[in-house]
Order: sequence, then C-alpha cells, then structure tokens
Amino acid sequence: MRRLNKSQSQIKDNVTHPQSSLQLPWHAMPIDECFKYLNLSHDIIKSGLSNEEADSRLKTYGPNKLTETRKKTIWERIWHQINNVLVYVLITVAIVSLVQAVSPHFNTRGNTKFTAWFQVALIIGVISLNTWIGIYQEGNAEKAAEALKNMLSTNARVLRDGKEVMIPAEDIVIGDVCLLGLGDKVSNLATAEACLTGESVPIDKIVDAIHLSNGMIAEEVPLGDRKNMGYCATLVSQGTGIGLVIGTGDFTQIGTINRLVNNTASTKTDVLRQIAKISKYLFVCICTACFATFSVAFFYSYNYYYDALASVNIALTCAVAMVPEGLEAIVTLVYSWAVKVMASHNAIVRALPAVETLGSVTVICSDKTGTLTQNVMSLTAIVTSNAHYKNDVDATKREPTNIKRQDCFLSERAPQAMKKTGSQILLTGQSAEKRGMESSFKYRITSLHVPSQPAAIQSNLKEEDDFVIKNGESPSPDWIQSVLACGVLCSKCVLGENGGRSGEIGNPTELSILRAAYFAGCEIDELKSESRMIAEVPFSSEYKFMATVHEPSAIDKAPEGKLIVLVKGAPDKLLKMCKNQAIGGLAGEENLEDINIDYWTEKIAILSSHGLRVLGLCRSFVDKDTVGDELGQEFVNGRDEGKWLTMVALCAIMDPPRPECVQAIKEAHTAGVRVAMITGDHKDTATAIGRMLGIVDSEYSEAVTGPELDAVTDDDLRVCVMNHNVFARASPQNKIRIVKALQAEGQVASMTGDGVNDAPALKAANMGVAMGKEGTDVAREASNMILADDNFATIVYAVKQGRVVWDNLRKVLLVNTPINNSQGLSVLVGLLARLPNTPITTIQILYSNFICAVTLGFVCAIEPAESGIMNMPPRRVGKRLIGRYLLLRIVMATIMLTGCVVASALIVDHAKHYDYLNICAEGYESNGKFCYDDTGKRFYSDDRLKMMRSVAFNTLDFGAMSVMMSARFTYLSSIHPRVFKSNQAAVASCAIVTVLQLLLTYTPGLNSFVFSMKGMDGFAWIIVIGFMLVVFLFMETEKAVRRRLKAKGVDTDDRIESFLDELQDTEDEEFNMSLPKGASRLNLQELRR
Repeated sequence: MRRLNKSQSQIKDNVTHPQSSLQLPWHAMPIDECFKYLNLSHDIIKSGLSNEEADSRLKTYGPNKLTETRKKTIWERIWHQINNVLVYVLITVAIVSLVQAVSPHFNTRGNTKFTAWFQVALIIGVISLNTWIGIYQEGNAEKAAEALKNMLSTNARVLRDGKEVMIPAEDIVIGDVCLLGLGDKVSNLATAEACLTGESVPIDKIVDAIHLSNGMIAEEVPLGDRKNMGYCATLVSQGTGIGLVIGTGDFTQIGTINRLVNNTASTKTDVLRQIAKISKYLFVCICTACFATFSVAFFYSYNYYYDALASVNIALTCAVAMVPEGLEAIVTLVYSWAVKVMASHNAIVRALPAVETLGSVTVICSDKTGTLTQNVMSLTAIVTSNAHYKNDVDATKREPTNIKRQDCFLSERAPQAMKKTGSQILLTGQSAEKRGMESSFKYRITSLHVPSQPAAIQSNLKEEDDFVIKNGESPSPDWIQSVLACGVLCSKCVLGENGGRSGEIGNPTELSILRAAYFAGCEIDELKSESRMIAEVPFSSEYKFMATVHEPSAIDKAPEGKLIVLVKGAPDKLLKMCKNQAIGGLAGEENLEDINIDYWTEKIAILSSHGLRVLGLCRSFVDKDTVGDELGQEFVNGRDEGKWLTMVALCAIMDPPRPECVQAIKEAHTAGVRVAMITGDHKDTATAIGRMLGIVDSEYSEAVTGPELDAVTDDDLRVCVMNHNVFARASPQNKIRIVKALQAEGQVASMTGDGVNDAPALKAANMGVAMGKEGTDVAREASNMILADDNFATIVYAVKQGRVVWDNLRKVLLVNTPINNSQGLSVLVGLLARLPNTPITTIQILYSNFICAVTLGFVCAIEPAESGIMNMPPRRVGKRLIGRYLLLRIVMATIMLTGCVVASALIVDHAKHYDYLNICAEGYESNGKFCYDDTGKRFYSDDRLKMMRSVAFNTLDFGAMSVMMSARFTYLSSIHPRVFKSNQAAVASCAIVTVLQLLLTYTPGLNSFVFSMKGMDGFAWIIVIGFMLVVFLFMETEKAVRRRLKAKGVDTDDRIESFLDELQDTEDEEFNMSLPKGASRLNLQELRR
C-alpha cells in the first residue's frame, strides 16, 4: 500500500512517474516491438497477465483513474464573495451601528436605538443576499473534470491467467489484454471517436503500424489517423477486437485532457474586471466624502459642532449612501434576463457574466460540421455524359422538381484550384487518400491521371436540341430512378423516417443518394422489391467498390435473359473497368457510346476541387447462369472481357451549409465580427463551404491546414490567424493555439467545440461555445454557452444580446450611480448649506439603494435592443464601461439630483408655510425655529425635520424616475409615446415606486418611527413634482445636445481611446502563446519561442 500511495502522488509530476518512460509513438511501432517495450511475451494475447503480475504493475504504475483537483470549501467561497472594499465599508457601518444600538450614549432621544438595530439588520441582509447570489453562480469550472470521470467505463473485460474476467476500470494496468466488441457476428472492428477526434463516422481499426512517409514524424499523425489505437471514452460501433493497454489514468488521451482542463485558466470577463476597479475608485471617493462630511459636521454644522461621535455617525451615513448595495443584484438581473431571453432562442448560458463577453466578440471561430453545415451528407450534384444536375438539399417536399438540370452548376474548378493541375486537385480533394491523414470517405481516390488541358475536354457539355431534358428543366421520375438506382439498390443502408436521420442505418455518403431519390419522388421500398437482389460483391477497402446483381425492371431496358449489375465505388477504380458511357444517363443499349476517359476525369477533378466527395455509378448486364451464390471482387474487376461497365453518372456529395447561417454570417460581418471556420475536414472542402457561406472572399481567400500551423512560429501564427478565415484539418490542439494567437492580437475570440478534447480550447477562449445536441458533457461543462440547436445563427443572435447587455449595464449605471452619489452628496451639501440636520436618513438611503434603485434599474436591465445595434462594430478592446460621455452624464445627473434634493430641503427649512411645525417637545425651549435642552444644546423641531426629510426623500426617488425614463434611450428622445410602448416594465416600475413612496409617506408609525418622515401636504407635492420635471427636462436637453454633436461627427459613443480606457497589453502574460503543461501528450508540437 505504501508503494501504491507513492505512485498516486507521483501522478502529479509526470516527469518522475513510472509511465513517463512509456510515452512512445506506439501507433508507429510493430506489435512485436510493443511487446518488447512492455516486457510481455508473444502469447500474452492468449493468456493475458497473471494476477500476480497485474498486482505488481498496479503498484508500479498506479490505478487507472484521473487526478482530481482540490475543491474550494464553503468558507473559501464565502470569503471570495465578501473580499471587496465596498463590503468592508458596509461591515464598518454595521459595526458602528451595532455600537450605537448597545451604547447608552446613543439612546437618549426618540427611536435612535431601533433605527440602529434596523440598520444593522438591513446591512447584514444585503451582504448575505449578495454573497448567496455569488456562491450560487460559482463552481461551474470544476464540473468539466467531473464530466470527464463520468465518461470512463466502470468495468472492463480483460484476460487474466487465460480467463476472461470483468474487473473494475480502476484496476486496469499497462500490459492488460482488453476484449472489445458488441458481438461475434462482425469481425471488422470500428470505433466511434467523434467525442475525442471530431471524426463524425466510425473509424475502421487495423493492426499494422501506421506507415510514415515523406519525412513525417510519428508525433505529427493526428489522433484520428492513428487507426491502430483505441482510446478511453470512445465506443465500439461494430465488430470485436483485442486491445493491449499501453497507458492508464492521467497518461491516456482523456487523462491528458483532464490535466489541460484543470490547468487552463478561465478568462475573467471585461465587466467583472471593470466593476472590481470601479469598486476601488468608489472606495477612494467614499473615503474622501466621509472625511469631508466628518470635517463639515464637526467644524461647521449646527447640530454636530465639535461632537466627534455624532460627526462620525453622520460621515458613515454618507458612506452608506454612496455604497451601491443594489448594484451587484441589478447586474445579476441584467445577466439573468439576458440568459432567459437567449435560452428561448436555444442559447443556454452557463455562467452569467459570460453574457457580456458576447457583446465584445470580434472573431467567432466555429466548427463546420453541424454548426455551419447541416451535419447531413447530401447529394449536391449529378454529372452525366452531357449535363450537370443540381439537387435541392434543403427540400422538404417529395417531388421530381427538386432535381434540375443546370449545366453551369459546378462546371468549373473552384477558384482556389485554378492554378493546380488536375492530379494535384485529386491528391488534395475530399475524395483523395491523404498523406498521413486518411479520409473517412471509404470510396476515396488513390490514383488517377488528369490531362493537363482541361478546357479541351469539355466537348461533351453542350446544349443538344434533341436531348429529352433541356437546361433548366427537371428530369422525369423514370430518369431519376434509372440514374440513381445504382445508389439505391447497390446499398445495405436503411433510410430514416420520412427521409430524416431518425432511424437511419448505414454509411452517411450512401444514405445521401437514398435521401435524394426519396425526396425526388422515388418509392425506395417498391424499387427494392421490384428489382430483387440476387447476389452481391460486398465493399472492401482493398478494391473500393460494391456491386449487386438484380432482376431488371422495365425502366432498365435489359436485354432478354439478362440480369442487371449495379456497381458503386471510387470513380478512379470504376473508370478503368468502363467500356461505355450512358448518353445523358439514359437506359438502353441505343443510348450507349464509347467512354470518354478525359471528360470523366476532368469532371472528377472539378467536383473534387469544390471539396465534394465523388462517387461513381455504373451498370452492366450479365447472363443469369454466370451468377453464383457467392461473388468475389473478380466478378467485377477480373472478367475475361476486360472493360465491361457503363459509366452512368458521378454523384457529388457534401454536408451542405445551413441556409440560415448564410444570413447570420452576413449579419455578423455587418456588425464588424469576423467569422472563422475551424474544421477537421479537408482543405478544399473547407474552402468550398467557406465560399458558400461568405467566409472566404477576396480578403480571406485561402485556407491553412493544421500541419501548416504546427510548423510556424508564434509570431507567424499571430499573422496567420489575422489573414485566414478557414483552418482545415485542424486538431483541438490547433484550436488552443488559434485562440491564444487571436487573444495576443487583441481579439475577443469565441470558440465552438463538441468533443472531449475541445474542452481546453473552450476554456481558454473568451467565449467557449459547446454543442447541445451532438456535443459531449465534457465540452458542455468547459464552455460558457451551449447551443441547444447546434446552429451558428444562434451564436450571432447571442452576440446581439451580448451587446444589449453592455448597453443595458451602462444604462443601469446611469440610473443607479447618480442615485447613490446624490444620497451621499445630499448629506454633505446639506451640511454645507447649513441645514439643521441631514436631509435623508440612513434607513431612507438603504431603502433607495436596494429597493428603489433595483426597481428602477430593472427597467434598464430588460430594455430591448435599440435599432442599429448590429450595424456598429464590436466594442473596442479596453473600452471602459464608464467612458467619457457616460461619466459626464453621470456627473451631470448627480449634480442635478443632489441640487434638487438639497434645494427641496432648503425650501421646507425656510418656507413660512411650515412655521406651524416648529413645536418643541416637552422639556425643551423654543426660539421659533430651534429647540434647546437644559444644557443649551440646540435641536431642530421634530415635525419640521420630518417634513423636510419627507420632501427630500420623495424628491430623490421621483427624480430618480426621471433619470430612468431618460436613460432608457441612448439618443432617442424620451418625450415620445415610445416611452410607454417599448418596455412595459417602465410604467409598472414607476407605478410600484410611486405606491411604495405613498405608503412610506402616509402610513402611521412606518413613516414617523422607522423612516423619520411626516405626511406631506399639497405644497410639498408641488415641490417634489416640480423638481422631478426639472431633472427630466435637464436630462433630455443633455441628450439633445449629444445628438447634435454626434450628427457633426463627434465621438459621443466613446469609440476612440481616451485617458479613461484600459489599453490591452498584448505582451502580457495572459497571452502567453505556449500551451498548457501536458499538451504535447495530445499530439501537440513544442512551440518555438
């Protein structure tokens, strides 16, 4: 046990762990060499490890489990929430209030003791509520590692001492022989690795070492192309197999990802950083205001002259006034409302502050498959000997018009392939077999020579007056059935319900032909029953075709006594066996002509240049007596007559773009947001899709591949990511580098991902976006946002809402900050104006801060988007939440609101209308305005003081309503009916505040005992309403001036850098381009400094 504990601790240091010596290129090593390095005998496959040897290896290498990170305790979480200078101010005020509540010195008059206790309770309640909200939103970062652990199998089948046993997954050791499979009916092993590699189709497994060519080193082979390796957390999709364990725990691929997730720091949002700084600035302002208030109270005021304790108390009242207790709650409300709105549009935000980041995104890095595309392989085009046909991949109705002849469709090579030879296109296209990176398309081209003069071999494509199908017309159902019969009948696939994906079985490429035939009106089941299959040559990757023999139907026009043979496969293989071509795809011997190899080869090159998968369809006829029960490949490629097939058509297949994404990308470009596509697909395919989507244009005309990114330096990569929008054959490792390079260039990057190994990049991005339908739990837990519909258009909508959040946060600050500032400054200015006491009390201040400010602030929090919000560029990096003009507006609103509050108090203090309130309590003498006790200490009449505070308090809150109604629109006038229409919460909020103000003002006991107020008369309401209108008209006048300045070209939106802005330092450690420790285990290249 001592040795076991030691090995567990050593997992934290991968250099000294025993498994570090076994980090070898296993995929490039022969099986015998693997046995040698693992100290295993050659009969290990038959007997497995002995129990003794397994126990020994378990002690040496440690259990097969992932290292867990330390979790925060509840006390650490609480400390994280209250460790804020503004909270310290509130705590200080609460302590002083508590002293006031228990000290006899402060309990000599009226309800001071009750007020002090009530104040303590309010402050504690505010701090507790804000702390609970913060803790509730915290903790998502730890869930990614938990999701990784949940993906591990709980048990495993292994061979031990020659017997098949089931053991806990933790007990698997290096050298164990694992039994993999679904059953014994199929011998070919294939695993679904989409969650780890991003490959959407199962990968057929092999035993031989991966061949390295052209100087490639073993580490450069992507995970998805290491076809002799099986990975933890992937699933067996077919067949059975025996695997040899070469790594466990943290030294598996998923273990490496676990370390990357734990080591990759989440970025802190701009608003959180700015609010933290604003808090520090506010602390300085509060301290300054407190000192000034104390000095004025102690040296200048009537009631507190040289009374140190009372002056401290009044200074702390100013502090309470200026602390924005409700700000954190209202910011949370802004985020929460945005989250609710986005969730209704399939964008699920996991961390509330991440909403704001969306509005500042400058680059959206999106996956291709399923996000920008439909994730459904679709038949895009059919090419016959004399025509091109376009298939409507978005069709929902079953009718032959879904297919139309369009000879201009895909008739020329893609722009990026114009300078390439045909052979070069075929070596790089979707249908080609790649150097070190095999395509998942099993009918890929391996060798085909293309003539060097493609223009000279286009003679077949011309308008023929006597051909039955004219350009622009749709073919007949019989023509569609005849041409596509090969793809429909020469297949074991089962089409999904109503032509959809639900319930479909088979290869996605082959299913695309069935789907096209189905939506073109073909009855698949009737066709199969009418042309019953007699025999077949099953597909093999060795010869890359499949053939079936059928009884002919009437439309096949078969010769008497003949059976029809349908062959589907790699076009280069089929062309070598073709003698004839069907004119226009028509059936019948009268429609045959000699094969034009150059024509078909160039067509294959053209389609491949557009990134399409190309499948050849052929047919021929044989005598019935030549067909046996079992057929081998020689039935097709070993016939005595040599060339015997008829080329019918080429099928061009792709995963088409989502129609809504084209418009969404246009909207993103209008908003100044770049869209980059990162895919594991091939370069030509990615470029073609990018061109269809509008991502590839004259400015960003080329794609770059993952291996090319691996070869460049950090500085070159930073240039590369700013000049390319398409990244093909990219690994999740490339994603991390792309994110870091973009951030180093001052970009705010959003990154999408769905696989397990996308998690580190999602966490490193400013905005990680995971897929909800096709994604893994690990990716979702590492992300900031989840797309419930896996649709790129949803990201663009979320970006819009993120901009709305930023605008609304600024509006909230414009409402709440003047309210807080004017409360504190009213105390200070009131003392300077020689008011007999503070115009508002501490309890009134706390009420306005947390109830009134939140209620009015909520209106701005849910304000809908203003027109033109997506016509503006993204928010500049480093832009302050409070810029020059917003600061000016806040200062002006503060001055106006403070002036109105103090002025209202002065009117009550000096108006003869209220002289009737100068009544002193029993035991006090009066001089007409002030009351004196027997020591000569001067007091203000309680009734007049309460009236003064009633008027000042209502002036403050009704004036705040005016600020809110004006702040709802950045430039548009609020003197307009829109103020009552666009946001119904505005009217409701004003109504609620009005009702609450009336209750506090007129409810007996509550007004006098708790809030130190008195019921107001008509003259008092004239004062309040008058100042309310003054504030509103002043704010609208300022807005009108700003509109005029903007029309003259003045930067009233704070888009130009100013002294208030925080410039981004691209050389900062935050943008360290090196990858997290352990990234090299994910097939990452060491980056050069």
